[in-house]
Amino acid sequence: MEHFEMKADKTALVVGANGVIGRNLIDYLLTLPEWNIIGVSRRGGKNEGRLRYVAADLLNEEDTYEKLGNLTTVTHIFYAAYQDRPTWAELVPPNLAMLVNVVNAIEPIAPNLAHISLMQGYKVYGAHLGPFKTPARETDANHMPPEFNIDQQQFLEERQPGTSWTWSALRPSVVSGFALGNPMNLAMVIAIYASMSKELGLPLRFPGKPGAYNSLLEMTDANLLARATVWAATDERCANQAFNITNGDLFRWNELWPKIAKFFELETAPPLPMALEVVMADKEALWDSMVEKYDLMKNSYKDVSSWKFGDFVFSWDYDFFADSSKSRRFGFHEFVDTEKMFMDIFEQFRQRRVIP
Repeated sequence: MEHFEMKADKTALVVGANGVIGRNLIDYLLTLPEWNIIGVSRRGGKNEGRLRYVAADLLNEEDTYEKLGNLTTVTHIFYAAYQDRPTWAELVPPNLAMLVNVVNAIEPIAPNLAHISLMQGYKVYGAHLGPFKTPARETDANHMPPEFNIDQQQFLEERQPGTSWTWSALRPSVVSGFALGNPMNLAMVIAIYASMSKELGLPLRFPGKPGAYNSLLEMTDANLLARATVWAATDERCANQAFNITNGDLFRWNELWPKIAKFFELETAPPLPMALEVVMADKEALWDSMVEKYDLMKNSYKDVSSWKFGDFVFSWDYDFFADSSKSRRFGFHEFVDTEKMFMDIFEQFRQRRVIP
């Protein structure tokens, strides 16, 4: 324990360590020698070098205090945990409670706590509800609650005055990166859908709403988001600010979809609206046979399919993008080519034998 604490001058508490955002953030922090990293999740993880894991049930106040109550060296909380619920209103209590429990556990015992980073998204702008004002800006008015992202930020805004820490809020678009068993990974949705289409001898059809094929969208690469998150947490200009973080380019599926099909050596056919959650529900046996046939990693069908999330993203028959110029004005100038991002992630899935 002593050895762990003395190695570096900053200690990151990454809450939600096993999600696509948390995992990529940890990978990035491991490239920075000045950071110790503590990953918090329900499942925990494997300790190595400057990284160790704590398994905690953040919905349980007692368990959170017990598991986090001795982490006195934490300097930065990176909050990226999320609990899903069936309705927007039901999302609020658990997602607010987890953040509150973490802050209540760490703040009194960590004298050098300098920053709390909050991961949000375009729900702040009402993007999940229907056509919203684009480009969305950090200064846009809040919408009618319930909305847990807004409640979480208000909690930090009210708590921060008079403390020694500041906060930042990161607002990515749809985040894509390499992560298994994650319910919100669009690259995985597309890769599994395309691989199964190929196995069945079918062309690759866009399955979303008719208008969604032509609407204007953007994405956020998980590695780019990790770099932006650490930047916002360590650059004093960013204190108590929210930032849209995006790849920096826009696309339409009607242009990108044929390129994705080409990567998988597939033809395309006209889009056909179909709920993936419904049409892919009976494909477990097909997946298991593909795992055997192509000697893939033994990933269960449940762990590689995020059909509900795919249906959500492919239902956006309206423009879905934000203005990310504020982050550039404050000093973050990195960007990612979205087409290349998808192809690189698909390639990674192939190399790691997740897909044929």
